[in-house]
Amino acid sequence: METIRKTYSNVVERCEIMQGMEWIILVLVIVFLLFGASKIPKLARALGKAKGEFNKGKNELTKEMKDWDKEDTDTTPKKEKRSKIARAAKDLGIDIKGKSDDELKKGIAKSVGEK
Repeated sequence: METIRKTYSNVVERCEIMQGMEWIILVLVIVFLLFGASKIPKLARALGKAKGEFNKGKNELTKEMKDWDKEDTDTTPKKEKRSKIARAAKDLGIDIKGKSDDELKKGIAKSVGEK
């Protein structure tokens, strides 16, 4: 029993020493063992596509928000502007009741991840 405790404490101590690159290598080895060599490229492609779609959506929303700021000087009716902002807020799951356009814009920016 004492030998097991010493071995366990040695393993824990070794893990505390591992830093940076060693952890990355360890994670890669575990992923390799779990998924196998043939699945890793497919997994990487899927992750790349998902990241690309996320960034594409984020960029579109950012562009729309910039367009809204430009529209503030336009003669577009306020109801039309409000409906665009409200629609985007609803799509992101933001409660629109009792909030001004500026509050909704800030909420949209926050949920997209901009400051």
